[in-house]
Amino acid sequence: MYFPYLCFIVQIKDCKYSRCLYFTSAALARKVEKLATESWKKVNLSPSLAYLLMTVLDEPGIQPSNLSAEIQLQPSTVTRLIEKLEEKKLLVRTTEGKITNVYPTPKAKELHPKLKECLVHFYETYSSLLGKEESGRLVATMGKVVDKL
Repeated sequence: MYFPYLCFIVQIKDCKYSRCLYFTSAALARKVEKLATESWKKVNLSPSLAYLLMTVLDEPGIQPSNLSAEIQLQPSTVTRLIEKLEEKKLLVRTTEGKITNVYPTPKAKELHPKLKECLVHFYETYSSLLGKEESGRLVATMGKVVDKL
């Protein structure tokens, strides 16, 4: 008898494409996104919005091109995220000639301690699941791989 509503949890090692970089990295990204989204719920921001906002808080006046490089997102994505944070009254852009700078608002500055708490919560969550040493090694290895690709 077939029960389509039953979902079996299969470990990645048992999947057909478990030795494929694309498959395993995508599966990892989905799981990490779920953990990150849960961690950032407290401030009602997606992880991408939160990291962009924290970067602007750390570097007021940053230009969108530098922001794009810093958080490893395409310029068009950064523009869209900036617009969302402007709608939430967390960022403002100023333009002088061809130069655009991005600044946090007072509302964003008030949110900064909570953003840091969310970041710590996220780190503690994945570290408790993976172990501090393994999670540190994983992040370092992933960084090296990203730089090579």
